[in-house]
Amino acid sequence: MRIIICGAGQVGWQIARQLSRERHDIVLIDRDERLIQQANDALDVQGITGHASHPDVLEHAGAEDCDLLIAATASDEVNIVACQVAHALFSVPRRFARLRGTAYLLPQYADLFQAQHLPIDVVIGPEQEVALAALSRLDVPTTLDTETFMDGRVRLLAMALNEDCPILNTPLRHLDQTFFGLRAVVVGLRRAERFFAPEPNDQLHAGDHAYVVAAAEDVARTLDIFGLPSRPVERVVLIGGGNIGLAVARALDARPGISLKLIERDRDRAETAAGQLRRTVVLHGDGMAADLMAEAGVPRADAVLTLTADDRTNLLAAVRAKQAGARMVDALINDTTLMPLAANLGIDGLISPRAVTVSSILRHIRRGRVRDVYALGDSEAELIEAQVLPGSALAGQRVRDIQLPRGALIAAIEKQGAILKPRPDTRIEQGDLVLIFALSGDIEEVERLLQVSADWF
Repeated sequence: MRIIICGAGQVGWQIARQLSRERHDIVLIDRDERLIQQANDALDVQGITGHASHPDVLEHAGAEDCDLLIAATASDEVNIVACQVAHALFSVPRRFARLRGTAYLLPQYADLFQAQHLPIDVVIGPEQEVALAALSRLDVPTTLDTETFMDGRVRLLAMALNEDCPILNTPLRHLDQTFFGLRAVVVGLRRAERFFAPEPNDQLHAGDHAYVVAAAEDVARTLDIFGLPSRPVERVVLIGGGNIGLAVARALDARPGISLKLIERDRDRAETAAGQLRRTVVLHGDGMAADLMAEAGVPRADAVLTLTADDRTNLLAAVRAKQAGARMVDALINDTTLMPLAANLGIDGLISPRAVTVSSILRHIRRGRVRDVYALGDSEAELIEAQVLPGSALAGQRVRDIQLPRGALIAAIEKQGAILKPRPDTRIEQGDLVLIFALSGDIEEVERLLQVSADWF
């Protein structure tokens, strides 16, 4: 496909990098000449300096022959106009826009995004997506990352393995024999700088980050086996009451059994939050101040989420919360160069708006009957949930006979409502749902397997 990406910031850059790897024809537009020069030097893309919403710039980018426009600049209004111009002047068939303004996303304004009004096919609301990711972290607080698939019946668990993990130095193929009936698959391992799909004879080592896909009913057992038993979260402190913090607070405010405190530095935002939350205690002040942390109950908190708009504030607040005694601390981080610091600083998990937004965009780009996509790490791999179409290379095949690339494996199957762990003799039928792990270099081949063969027609 020929794809124009407006905006060479972190989201636009990552989408351009991922899609160019898959041999799409990518044009990247940004006003910042420095970012475009970096893109031309580092990525297999055509970089153009200019205003993404200007007709002459889009024409120069080849909008007349474009299959998809992704508007991901820092300005909602520029993204909207870029989609409008792409539709009105160049008849670009598909248009995605990232919109941060919460008012655009209110249900009562849903009719706004129609061809006769604002011709945007897919609206990506990153702050809503990030809020959902933050809430998901509280469901399994002993993990580094988590995501659900197959309507919540399957969950990804990213875990940091320490010396106390009971199954260290055990070949993965022995796990089936040792833990009978466990529906869990180790799909990826990060060891030092290497991220790879493990083989059956590979072993787990202390210091590894293991990415495990498990049936929701087996999550607690899986965490126990890996030495990271789940624990209930009842006392939560949020630092930051902006759009993301307030969205998380609203959801937690409605959950029974949750004691929630929210710290916000800006008085107006603190008052707004206090007016919208019924059971939550809102404190106005500096979230890094020791006395305010103590007043909010950080030393006794089951979880502290630092969700301000400033990465460094989030990192420092998270470190202070951990030092104060909080059991689990997660930080919202936009700048990926800061992420390696987290483990050394004792932070339990990171929430990446870029990764969440990239996953949301990829979900709508993937071909075949793809239902969900989640990017792992620095988009080093993906988990792809798809329905098996009649005539695809998977339909009617046993798992052992499917020619998956080396960096890919089937992590879970839903067959007639039942969640199955893939076995060599499991036959995949049309209509089944499959969850496939694939390293970035193998995604194109996995997509090919999910598509309908021309011979079927």
